Order: sequence, then C-alpha cells, then structure tokens
Amino acid sequence: MIYNDGYVPIAGARHPAALGGTVPLIWPEIWDWNREMLAAGLAGEMRQHLNVAMTLLRNGLPEEVWFDLFYTPVHEVGGSIGGVLCTVIEATSRVLEERRLRADSALLNERRAFEQALLNGQDRFADIFGQASVGLSELSLDGRFARVNDALCQMLGRSEEDLLGLHMDDLIHPEDMAENRARVQQLLKTGEPFTLEKRYYRPDGRWVWVSSSMSRLDDVGGRPLALIAVKTDITERRRIEAALRDLNDTLEQRVAREVEERDKAEEALRQSQKMEAVGQLTGGVAHDFNNVLQIISGDLQLLQQQTRSNDVARRRVEIAQAAVDRGARLSAQLLAFARRQPLRPVVSDLGRLVINMDSLLRRALGEAIELVTVVGSGLWNTLVDPTQIENVVLNLAINARDAMGGAGRMTIELGNAVLDEYYVNKLIDVPSGQYVMLAVSDTGCGMSQEVLERAFEPFFTTKPEGQGTGLGLSMAYGFVKQSRGHIKIYSEPGQGTSVKIYLPRSMMDEEQTALRGQSAPVTGGSETVLVVEDDPDVRAVVHDMLSTLGYRVLQAENGDEALLVLQAGVPVDVLFTDVVMPGKISSPELAKLARELRPGLSVLFTSGYPRNAIVHGGRLDEGLELLSKPYQRDELARKLREVLEQRQAAPCAPAGDSAPLAQPAPAQGSASSLRILVVEDNPDSLQMVCELVGMLGHTVSGVGNGEAALELMAQQDFDLLFTDVSLPGMSGIELARRALARGPLRIVFSTGYGKDALERVGFPARVLRKPYDLAELQAALDLPAEH
Repeated sequence: MIYNDGYVPIAGARHPAALGGTVPLIWPEIWDWNREMLAAGLAGEMRQHLNVAMTLLRNGLPEEVWFDLFYTPVHEVGGSIGGVLCTVIEATSRVLEERRLRADSALLNERRAFEQALLNGQDRFADIFGQASVGLSELSLDGRFARVNDALCQMLGRSEEDLLGLHMDDLIHPEDMAENRARVQQLLKTGEPFTLEKRYYRPDGRWVWVSSSMSRLDDVGGRPLALIAVKTDITERRRIEAALRDLNDTLEQRVAREVEERDKAEEALRQSQKMEAVGQLTGGVAHDFNNVLQIISGDLQLLQQQTRSNDVARRRVEIAQAAVDRGARLSAQLLAFARRQPLRPVVSDLGRLVINMDSLLRRALGEAIELVTVVGSGLWNTLVDPTQIENVVLNLAINARDAMGGAGRMTIELGNAVLDEYYVNKLIDVPSGQYVMLAVSDTGCGMSQEVLERAFEPFFTTKPEGQGTGLGLSMAYGFVKQSRGHIKIYSEPGQGTSVKIYLPRSMMDEEQTALRGQSAPVTGGSETVLVVEDDPDVRAVVHDMLSTLGYRVLQAENGDEALLVLQAGVPVDVLFTDVVMPGKISSPELAKLARELRPGLSVLFTSGYPRNAIVHGGRLDEGLELLSKPYQRDELARKLREVLEQRQAAPCAPAGDSAPLAQPAPAQGSASSLRILVVEDNPDSLQMVCELVGMLGHTVSGVGNGEAALELMAQQDFDLLFTDVSLPGMSGIELARRALARGPLRIVFSTGYGKDALERVGFPARVLRKPYDLAELQAALDLPAEH
C-alpha cells in the first residue's frame, strides 16, 4: 500500500510498480515466506527475523541477499487488524563481511574461540566495529558506554568522547527508563538477549527512536564480561505509525461529526415535518373559520345600516364587529403560520421601512424602553410583502417589551449577510446565497432550551393567561418561510433574546411602493356582479352587501352554474368568485373561460384559504386580484371599484400543480417581444426564469412539466419554447419534438450537463448551460437556433 524512500533500493527494478501491487505478483520468488509472515501479522502476531537469506530477482538476475525483517500488525479504530507494517533492513553487506571474517580466521569454527580472538584482536575488531552501518556499543555491566562506533555517534548526535563514560540512563527518555532497567537486570541474570524500542535524547533537543537489541558478552568460562548493544534508528517508522494512528483517530472523529450532523439534520427534518403538519391543520381550520366570520361580519354590517337610530343596538353591533375583527386577525395569523396567506411582495428597502415604523414602535414599547435602530451601509433590497414584514417587526417588538417587563433596551439591526454552504447544510429548504438580515434583540429574561424548541409552535406561550395568543412567533416563522427566508432565535435565560430574520436579496435596485387602497372613498356602482360562492349563507350576505352598494347581483353556487349564466349572454361586468369550490370547474378555470366569453370582464377572487389554486411559491399569481375573507363592506366596495377601473387584468393561470406562471411583457420593447413558454420542474427556478424573461420585455408563461406544456400550447400560440432537459415524466427533448410537430417554434434548452448531451437531438435548438446570467439568457433568446 505504501513504502518509504529507503525501500526503493531494496525493491530494485520493481519500483515503482511495487506500489499498489500484490505481494504474490511483485515478489513471487519469496511468496511462501511472505504468506506466512502476513498471515501471522494479520492474526495479531509481531515477528522479527535477523539475517534472513533470500534469493531475489529484483534486477532481473538471481541475487543472494540477507535481511533483518520486522512485522507489526496495524490496528483499525474498532480494534480489527487492517494491515501489516513491514520494516526491512538489508544486511547483505554485514553478512558477507561476517562470512569473510569467518573465512579469514579459524576462530570462526567455534563461538568461544571467536570471542577470545575478538578480545585479542582489538585492532581488527575496531575496524569492523567502527565501519558497521548500524549503531554498535559495548557497555560495562553497570550500563556505561565503553566503546561506540561512528554510526551510533551520528545517530545520537554526539562525539565518541561525549558518549564514553556516560550511563545509558543519562540519555534514555524518562518514560522508557523503568522498562529498560528491568530488561537489563533480566539480561545480566539469565543472559537472555532482548530488543526494546526506546527514545534517546540528542543535544539538539530532539528525541530519536531506536530499536536496541542487547546481549551479554561472556568469557570462555561463561562469566559476564560486558553488554553488547545493536541500535537501529526507527524514528521514521515510528513517525509513520503515529501518522497512521492519527489518521485512525481523525477518521473516528470525522465519523462522529458526521453522525452528529446527521442527527441534527434528522431532528431539523422532524421539526419541519411537525410544523408542516400543524400548518396544514391550522390552514384548514382557518378556511372554515373565515367563512363563519364572513357570514357574521356581513350580517353585522348590514344590521348596522338598519340600527343607526338605535344607539344601544348600534353599540352592540360595534362590539360584535370588534370581536369579528379579532377573530379575523387570529385567522390571518394562523394562515401566516401555515404559509398559506397570499403575499404581495415588492422590492423593498427594509432600512427605510423600519425607520418609518419608529413612532409606531415607540408607542407600542412605552417610554421606559430604549429603542435603538442600526442600519448597515449599502443595505441590499429584498422582495417582501411590506405589510406582513411590518406586522412581524411589531409582533417581535411587543414580545421584547413583555420579556423586559416594560423597561430595558430593544435593538433593531439591519445588514447584508451571506449564508454559505456549510451553514445551510444543517438547515431544511434554505439555499446558500446573499440575504438581508433583520435582527430584533432585547435585554429581557431570555428563554430556556425547552422554550426555544417550542417557540415557533402555534398557541405556545409563556405569558400569563389572557396576555398572549402564542401566535406572534408562529406568524413570523410562517411568513419568513413563505418568503423563502430563514429565521433563527438566539437566547439564554437572563441574557436576553435575539431573533434574526434572513430574507433573500433582490437584484433589482429600484424600490417599489406597495399599493394600499384603504384611504380610497367608499362608493358603490350600477354594474352587474356575478357572485360564485358554494356556502349559501355567505352567498346571501354578499348579495345583500352588494345590493346596498347599488350593484345588480347574479348568483351561482359553483363554477358550472356560473358558466351557464355567462353562456346565456346575460351582461356581467365583474366575476366575484370564491377560490375553493366544489364542482368540475375550478375558480381559476372559470375565470379563464369567462374571459374568453367576455374579453373585457373583470375578475375578483375571494377566499379564506386560497391553497395552491392562485397562490404559488407563497405569492399571488401575477395579474390576479384577491379579497381575503373575512372582509368588511367598505373593503369590498373599494376592491370592486379598483378591479372595475383596471379592466385590463392579466389572464389567470389554470389550477393544479402545473399551473402556469404568467409574466406580461413590459410596454417598452414590445416591438420585439416574444411569446415564450418556460418549462421547469423546480418551482423556485420556474419563478426566477419567468421574472428574468419578463424583465427582458417578453410575454412569458411557465409550467412545471411537459404534459402541462403541451396542454397549454394547444390553447395558446408561442414563439419560443424554453425548457429544462431533465423533467419529470416527459423529457425536455421529447417535449420539443412534440411541440415542433404542431408547427414552427424556436427551441432553447436549459441544462446543467453542457452541450455534449444535446449534440444529436435532430432539430435546430440553442443550449443555455446552467448557471447563466441575464446577458447570457438574453443572447440565447435573441440569437437564432443552432443545428
């Protein structure tokens, strides 16, 4: 698997092929030996063999060599054995030298004779001793150096004069000293050699790891004369072993971190699923609740017209109407949490919006609370519903006031922020990118961890009974999520609370002003209004309200009945229809068919819970008008005059999951405007592409799959099909083929795989590779197709 530079000359011509190869293939001539050693190592045994004779073919020809071999098991994190570390020291020169010595002297015939000759031939022994490649030393029986060779001096970084006379304990690491002493005592007692790995101190401050093999030198009579030590530098080997251990430890830590992050992600997913389930429940409740409130509110307003002369009755009606208004606000908060409120986002400067709320916030907080607003320089714009974000800020301010007990400091901070991949990796449905950050912080009592975990749940509150609904933070959570943002609470008991909201940056620099018609005068009219409502009580109330405003009123229980009225040729000026109704014809489809029959017809939708019929991505579809239930008589009067005066409403989209997104072309550039159909299965991408194409001056419709695109092309004519290649069901390429079979059409493919995937589609088309900018999009739409 791996070897160091010292192994290269041993491998010979088999380097570098040996790296990554198998032992039987690289060293077939010694496989029997290696198989036994590897089997022992993988079984957990440590093996060492000195002066092992082998015949190798490492350079092409048979070569007799000798090695000192050491085999050490390598343990994995769980304790299992993952491999064997082999330390190889070529001893050929040493063995050949010993053979030469034995051949030159008859003293080699017997060991005792050789030892006696060694003592007598000091000069010859000195030469051999001094030229050895491993560290050699002779020590007195009490452990002091009596003779050392150059290799040992270089290994320990000391001269011969420095070493002679030193005790070996003077150099050995304190942690290794006890075991070394015990082994030496055993050697002196029994004469049994030992090998020990230990650290020696060098004058340069480093510790060198040494494998020391020590034996006892006896005279002819068996009496101990000295200690002989053979030392090999194993610092590099120990470094590699330490690196392997660190790698195993690091791997274990990484696995632990991955498990921890996975647990956090699963917990976040469970929390998100819980909030989604509660949101669906509250949204359904709000729908039925709004219908009930509409009946009560409408009848109260009609009754108010009849009791103007009776002060007592009028006062009771006003009290009842105030209760209806409170119920309406409660329902609106439920819809906000459920992410079902129809938003009207516009490009907004949050800094200006918050500064304009200063006087309102100060009145809500009271004189004992200091309000500090900090707006960062160069603040980006964001796409947000101004009315709803104002409600969020006001609710957070009231929460802060209550947490501070009416006295303290509240800080509102606005700035630019970037959420990177590492941060959003732990979140659900939060993309990385540029955001505008709005933080509301207080010096109040703070929250415990248990409270934090439930803070966004509807109706959860720590306030005394009667002092809070528990919907403020829930509404903020739902609104921020519906606006494709992120909200986070930072709090500790006694340290205050900071709520941070991140809303996506808008690349449009010009701030837009939201239309607010509350100040328009209340007027009626003489036009004809077709009311479509499945609830008979609501339908009756609306009939009476419109009648008192002077309108001629026609009624239908569902879309089928309403279509019959329109087909009968009865004059109708406004179609006023509930969004959610039973029957074969949905309200968006009814509006589309009605405009085909009456091109100048105005359409006003109403609903207490529009679901996904005319609200997509949390936003009301382009060109549609909606009056949310429950509404008052004056609100109905103003909204009717508004839609009647417009008379040029954009065509609405069909219902269903693949409902098109409509973006009418701006007035400028209409001479070169194209009718473009965008097909993209990702809702956010679909919304983004439609907005970009609309900004370029084209008329655009968008759907989420190929089947819906073909259905829409059967109803409308288009100049260009802009489609993703990978779509659920029918692919973008197959969609283009079927579309071209209907008639001439320009094709632009959008893909993240590059042009190679579309080389042989068989028809002219342009390819726009993701990600792309506005200039690249414009070029793809303006240039003719490529073959």
